[in-house]
Amino acid sequence: MANLNRRGIPMPFVSRARRVDPPSSPDPVLTEPRPATRNSMVDSAIYADGVRVASPHTLAETYRALDGTPGGVAWIGLYRPSEQELMSLAEEFSLHPLAIEDAIVAHQRPKLERYDSVLFVVLKAANYLDVPEEVDFGELHLFVGPNFVITVRHSESPDLSTVRHRMERERDLLALGPQAILYAIIDAVVDAYSPVVAGLANDIDEIETQVFGGDALVSRRIYELSREVIDFQRATHPLSSVMVALERGTAKYGVTEELERRLRDVADHLTLVNERVDGFRYLLRDILTVNSTLVSERQNEEMTRLAHSTHRQGEEVKKISSWAAILFAPSLIAGIYGMNFHNMPELAWPLGYPLAVLAMLGLSTLLYGIFKRRGWL
Repeated sequence: MANLNRRGIPMPFVSRARRVDPPSSPDPVLTEPRPATRNSMVDSAIYADGVRVASPHTLAETYRALDGTPGGVAWIGLYRPSEQELMSLAEEFSLHPLAIEDAIVAHQRPKLERYDSVLFVVLKAANYLDVPEEVDFGELHLFVGPNFVITVRHSESPDLSTVRHRMERERDLLALGPQAILYAIIDAVVDAYSPVVAGLANDIDEIETQVFGGDALVSRRIYELSREVIDFQRATHPLSSVMVALERGTAKYGVTEELERRLRDVADHLTLVNERVDGFRYLLRDILTVNSTLVSERQNEEMTRLAHSTHRQGEEVKKISSWAAILFAPSLIAGIYGMNFHNMPELAWPLGYPLAVLAMLGLSTLLYGIFKRRGWL
């Protein structure tokens, strides 16, 4: 016989065999007080016809309030719940153990999986931080059943309190049931992508200014922004498959025409976001190529200036060397005859002086002609 929970729902996956009742008369010496379990519940409410009729503070109170509200819908919001809390929800609402495992481990990609009458949806929220100019990502898991919605957050974002307040104001929409709550949450997540797109677009504009301004650190910023765009793309692109799966199931699971229109509107917004993100990736790739080209051009210009400077220095060295050689010849002759040794017969020779001067001029002229012909002077 199939295992049933106290709502009469079949439970083929989750066993209650682990629950052991305490003995009727425990030994007071051996019994120790159990530590208080951390309550991760952010908000919990029971709705009937779009109106909040109960606000339980614990999971046990939520179960009792839902049992006492015919046609009621429970919306349970949890923030980083413990494994014990998730197992309690699994037992109460017949949640599949694989979905519970994903909710415990987290770090899942956006997806939609259907386990009998329960939907398990993973969403990636994104928030643009102005001061550090970076994107902060959050993860949200949803269990959507015939009469309940369970949201499990593993980060501060998204803030679902605004979604809950919006739905409580739009009672006609909330009266459509758990599918309407799922729509509202997805709509809020997708709407939050728009400021991220605007922030990334502004960063790209700043990077273009840096590239053409010759900023040496712009390559690192291009790389970091490219990584953020890729992470953002990983959050938005798989969500398109989730929207397609929801649209395919609208007729089978009795989704109203109004809710179908709203889901299509969310899908359209998501398509625009994905197109912008794809454009960012191509644009950053082109900017990186342009930056590499500009860096190469600046390096070539620097090498050309260095080559010109080296050439000019070589020309100056040639001129200095040429004049040094020209002046060295008469200095050599003058130095020899300037030693004034007694045994130098040329000192008493009447033609010695004019011949020495003539030799100096002739040798200097000869060297000048040679260097001039070679282009050194």
